[in-house]
Amino acid sequence: MPGLFIGLMSGTSMDGIDAVLLDVNNAPRVLGHAHQPFSPQLRQSLLALNSSGSDELHRAAQAGNALALGYAAVVRTLLELARHNTTDISAIGCHGQTVRHQPQAGYTIQLVNAALLAELAGIRVVCDFRSRDIAAGGEGAPLVPAFHQAVFASPKESRAVINIGGIANISCLPRTGTVSGFDCGPGNALMDGWIAEHRSAAYDRGGAWAASGRVLPELADRLLAHEFFGRLPPKSTGRETFNLQWLRNALSGNEKPADVQATLCEVTAAGIARAANDHCAEASTLYLCGGGARNDWLRSRLAALLPGRRIDVTDSLGIAAETVEAAAFAWLAQCALENRPGNLPAVTGARGPRVLGAIYPA
Repeated sequence: MPGLFIGLMSGTSMDGIDAVLLDVNNAPRVLGHAHQPFSPQLRQSLLALNSSGSDELHRAAQAGNALALGYAAVVRTLLELARHNTTDISAIGCHGQTVRHQPQAGYTIQLVNAALLAELAGIRVVCDFRSRDIAAGGEGAPLVPAFHQAVFASPKESRAVINIGGIANISCLPRTGTVSGFDCGPGNALMDGWIAEHRSAAYDRGGAWAASGRVLPELADRLLAHEFFGRLPPKSTGRETFNLQWLRNALSGNEKPADVQATLCEVTAAGIARAANDHCAEASTLYLCGGGARNDWLRSRLAALLPGRRIDVTDSLGIAAETVEAAAFAWLAQCALENRPGNLPAVTGARGPRVLGAIYPA
């Protein structure tokens, strides 16, 4: 069946792999979704590669192989659930796992052994989407605003789409005019890391632990004083900037863990609110996607910080919040095969539109 693509996303939250089957005939439509958590060992290996260490090349190559095995397994699961065969699929769009994002140094690394993935899956693979944008002088991220424009923009109202993964990013979709977007700051990464350290949980379900604490204003101010929040777009960021060590450097050591979690949630909300007010003031509705869209406490804090704006989730626009990013990379794979640009220069700062991705035949 022509027009079927698979998108694979494992983001900065490093919680696992989301796989989406996307029908791109007419309006893009999600036909299936599968999720596979990372093993604790793989997650730890990937986290360790976010900073320099011994034998990095070997460890990165081994992690890339492990990711390819995991991606291939979730592709098989997705095809079984959706009752499709490999021959039905035009290509897999695989984001890979970001372990370093250094556009100012001219590179970004999304790990995956794409040749191995193509071999195991028996499907053409498109990957390494960010490098061409960086080669053209861009940030290489975020890339999802182009997809948000394609599927969520409306001629009737100005909207904003906020993806809350490990890092949060915003797409400003005006009723008329130029689409813009950028990374806002931390999303779930710090909250996930803090609750894992103190409560051995993968994430704060519904934001319940954050809701049980109180925001520490001085700590919030110290965190929000980071220069990234005041930097003008285009801009992107990652775990190199916002990580637990950065948080620990701001702590006195006397804080209650629940209060730190509440403060981290407030910092995420404040970063998003600042971005929406400063750059998407005309947007009447903010649509949330990514894992953070299911954090009820975070949503309530966004509503409090953005009075007069409607806070919703992309489910109401036809694509479930947890599937949007994977769907975006299925769509970007289609763009690559059709030799169409996948970046928005107004978002990334690239010198112009570029066709993104490297193609590995089946």
